[in-house]
Amino acid sequence: MAFPAGFGWGAATAAYQVEGGWDADGKGPSVWDTFTHQGGKRVFKNQTGDVACGSYTLWEEDLKCIKQLGLTHYRFSLSWSRLLPDGTTGFINQKGVDYYNKIVDDLLKNGVIPIVTLFHFDLPQALEDKGGWLSEEIIEYFDKYARFCFSTFGDRVKHWITLNEPNLYALLAYDLGIFPPAVPHTGTGGYQAVHNLIKAHARSWHSYDSLFRKEQKGMVSLSLFTAWVEPADPNSVADQETAQRALAFQMDLFAKPIFLDGDYPEVVKSQIASMSKKQGYPSSRLPAFTEEEQSMIKGTADFFAVQYYTTRLVKYKENKQGELSVLCDLEIETFTDPSWECLGWIYIVPQGLRSLLKYIKDTYNNPVIYITENGFPQDDPPTFDDTQRWDYFRQTFQELLK
Repeated sequence: MAFPAGFGWGAATAAYQVEGGWDADGKGPSVWDTFTHQGGKRVFKNQTGDVACGSYTLWEEDLKCIKQLGLTHYRFSLSWSRLLPDGTTGFINQKGVDYYNKIVDDLLKNGVIPIVTLFHFDLPQALEDKGGWLSEEIIEYFDKYARFCFSTFGDRVKHWITLNEPNLYALLAYDLGIFPPAVPHTGTGGYQAVHNLIKAHARSWHSYDSLFRKEQKGMVSLSLFTAWVEPADPNSVADQETAQRALAFQMDLFAKPIFLDGDYPEVVKSQIASMSKKQGYPSSRLPAFTEEEQSMIKGTADFFAVQYYTTRLVKYKENKQGELSVLCDLEIETFTDPSWECLGWIYIVPQGLRSLLKYIKDTYNNPVIYITENGFPQDDPPTFDDTQRWDYFRQTFQELLK
């Protein structure tokens, strides 16, 4: 298990999940603050992130853990509404700037490379009130926010993630309505959000490239959630095609336009167009990029960041009723292997990571890859008999080394 010199070992957090201090020192509300404060059946036990891990006041304790682990990298996200309470640069919250400056400076003093995520699901509520990611206006708001972060922290931060799991976020927030704003736009909202997320990422990449890269010499990308998928029957052509389609809808939906050619995968475009026609829509529910937009989007990532947790088996399942949703457009049924160990929604399949990394290497011209998330859920309360986690990481590292 000898990894090469310079191999990065990190851990990751997200602002809403760890900071707490939801209204401290001038921070504005995010959509997650609004959502959890409303409570109800969609919010688990009416819990909130008001306190969370208390990292806003306990950062020094986090730093001790980071040093104790011997990490070379630490990924964290900026709370957009802690820096810009109404989402715009009209008012800058200096206390928020000071907080993140301290994190960055402390990491660098201890030889830890910061990887900074601009958006990890916690949109300022003020911008959601203006339409959120369903409105094209969000592209300009995000670009100005990104420029502010690049100019404020980019003299020290050299690894930027614009968007965390935008593929998952668009589905959960704007199609199914499970994440805030919790208003489902089934079959249409997810695709509109995807369209705006991709253009916002590309705009901010170009802003970095033209205004900051020469002096700051950093890198910009986005993190994509991807479960590895395999055909339930490896000998079935239909199942093989279904597995390819599942990967296309999951990862290639963002990766192909950004890393390759500026446009969505053909299988995604044809599948949604076909389903839309059956449902009586005059055109596809998936918006189309103009040639100018394709040119703007193509090549707007400096490394490939992927988040892997689990694997599924898939087979074709016709959407006979013409049901309307992103998941129904896929026309798949998912399975697991009885031999796979299960922890919550995660089935432990370390070899799936190896297969996914090979797919990325072969499909996207052998890019530099960062695995920006990986792991599995703990029991609540957690056990100190943590042999299961130890064994999981051992297997995962073996597959990664291969």
